[in-house]
Amino acid sequence: MTRSVRRTRRTLQVGGASAAALLALSACSSSADDSSSTTKPDTSSAATPKLSGSITVFAAASLKESFTTLKADFEKAHPGTEVNFSFGGSDTLAAQITSGAPASVFAAASPRTMAMVTDRKDTATTPATFVRNQLEIATLPGNPDKISSLKDLTQSSLKVVLCDRTVPCGAAAQKALDAAKLKLTPVSYEEDVKSALNKVVLKEADAAVVYRTDVKAAGGKVEGVEFPESADAINAYPIALLKNAPNPTVAKAFIALVRSAEGQRVLNAAGFLKP
Repeated sequence: MTRSVRRTRRTLQVGGASAAALLALSACSSSADDSSSTTKPDTSSAATPKLSGSITVFAAASLKESFTTLKADFEKAHPGTEVNFSFGGSDTLAAQITSGAPASVFAAASPRTMAMVTDRKDTATTPATFVRNQLEIATLPGNPDKISSLKDLTQSSLKVVLCDRTVPCGAAAQKALDAAKLKLTPVSYEEDVKSALNKVVLKEADAAVVYRTDVKAAGGKVEGVEFPESADAINAYPIALLKNAPNPTVAKAFIALVRSAEGQRVLNAAGFLKP
C-alpha cells in the first residue's frame, strides 16, 4: 500500500470521528433544551385566577367591626371584588337564609343558630369554628351604680337590658344566670347585642349583658365589668359557605381570610378568643 493511500484513509477516519462527536454533542444539547422546556414552572395567569365580583355575608351583629376591617383588607388584596354584609341577630339571619335570602357566607354567634341552617341542608361546607366570645356587663361610663357582679344586676333600682333569649347573647346570658342561680327581670329584651348595648350608650338603661367585644368596640361610651359566671357561657362562632352561594370562589377566599393568621389577628385585637 502506498503512503498516499494510507494518508487518505487516516484523514477519512479522523474526519468521521469528528463528525460523530459533533452529532453526539448536538443530541445532548437538544435533549437538555427539551428537558429544560418541560420543567419550567407555569407562570401564566391561568395558574392563579383573579378574583372578581361581589358576595353577601350574613354575620352576627357582634362581628360588625372586625368583619368591616377584614372587608377592607380583602378588597385591597383583590381589586375588583366587593364584600357586602347583613349584620343582625344570628337567629334572624338563619331564618332569612332558610327562607331563600341570597347570601354566600353565614357567620353565626353560636352552633345552635348555625344548626338552624345546616339542618335544612343549606350549607355547602361543614361549619368551622373560627372564634369564641365571652360575656361582660356594660355599664354607664364611670360605673356610677358601682356594679361589680352579676348579682348586682338583680337590684330592683337598676334598669337592666338583655338580648332576647332566642339570640346567642341572650341564651348565653341566661346560661350565666342559671350558673349563678340568679333570676333577673330586664326592662327589655333586645333583638341583638348591638341593640342591647345601645340602650346603655343612650342612657336608657343602667346596664346590659353583652359580649366583651361589644364593650371594647364602644370605647369610652360604656364601661365593662367582668364576672366569673361568664366562663360558663362562652359562645363558639362557626362560619360556612352556603348552598347555591353566588360567586362561591370569592366566598371561599373570604372565609379563608377570616380563618387565616391575619384574620385571627384582627379578630383577637377586637377581643375575640381563639377558636
